[in-house]
Amino acid sequence: MWISIEGLTKRYGDFTALDQCNLTIERGEIFGLLGPNGAGKTTLLRLLMGFTRPTAGKATIDGLDTYTDSVAVHRLATYLPGDVRLFRRMRATEFLEFIHSLRSKGAAKRGIEIAKRMELDLNRKIAFMSTGMRQKLALAAVLASETQLVILDEPTSNLDPNVRSTVGRMVRELRQEGRTVIFSSHVMSEVEEICDEVAILRKGQLVHTQSIVDLKRTHRIHARHTGEMPSVPAELSALVEVSRLADGRVRMDTSAELSQLLGWLATLNLDELQIEPIGLRAIYDRFHSTEAVVPLAGPTSDGELATS
Repeated sequence: MWISIEGLTKRYGDFTALDQCNLTIERGEIFGLLGPNGAGKTTLLRLLMGFTRPTAGKATIDGLDTYTDSVAVHRLATYLPGDVRLFRRMRATEFLEFIHSLRSKGAAKRGIEIAKRMELDLNRKIAFMSTGMRQKLALAAVLASETQLVILDEPTSNLDPNVRSTVGRMVRELRQEGRTVIFSSHVMSEVEEICDEVAILRKGQLVHTQSIVDLKRTHRIHARHTGEMPSVPAELSALVEVSRLADGRVRMDTSAELSQLLGWLATLNLDELQIEPIGLRAIYDRFHSTEAVVPLAGPTSDGELATS
């Protein structure tokens, strides 16, 4: 693994912002972070950048301790914070030239090209830019960098849908260049579209990791069933999780091929049968939803399908 996080913990007095986080991220991967405000996403990113000392555990990037070797880590990484601040007296072009003169003057030209792709007015002073325009400028500066790791905290906030799509394409271009991206967002659809792997955080804890490739192979089945639900056949038991919802309906989550499942479904007395792909929203809601379900059968270990 290129990024390794082991038991990473951050406490502020009695408050635990991040609790025993264990995670690995491979080189060249787009890794997503999901969770509501206060879940620990920004704390994790700041620990990775070495901006704050961990209370316990450690994180390394390419073998470098992110806190004790933070200067070396900063040569590898570029970070877009969620509350970015810019030099308000500069014009956009001046800002890009200044930022990239600190590392590589050649990147300023690339930053200008990226800003134009987002249709940003480069002649306007930052002080007279809207929030969305300043976000575009900050993105242009970060995406134009030549670092191996790019960390983006809520990068598409305040951007319209067309620009969000443009940003998604540019992030995928970074992966094609062999660079690693950590992408924190509240927008479920863009995380599912852009990322290779996703981690879900809840109250400072890492509660689930999900491969997007595996996610696209899973399905959810809704149906109405009366009486006692038969047990899942042994050959499907590791691949199907069955829950009875509060209104009496049955829900089945499965990673099995549908051709394997249809024969068994045909033997059940089911009405109003609906089959749909499971999206990232369904996985997320398992950990951030109060929907009442009663588990009947199925796997419950992390990384597999489980009840809400």
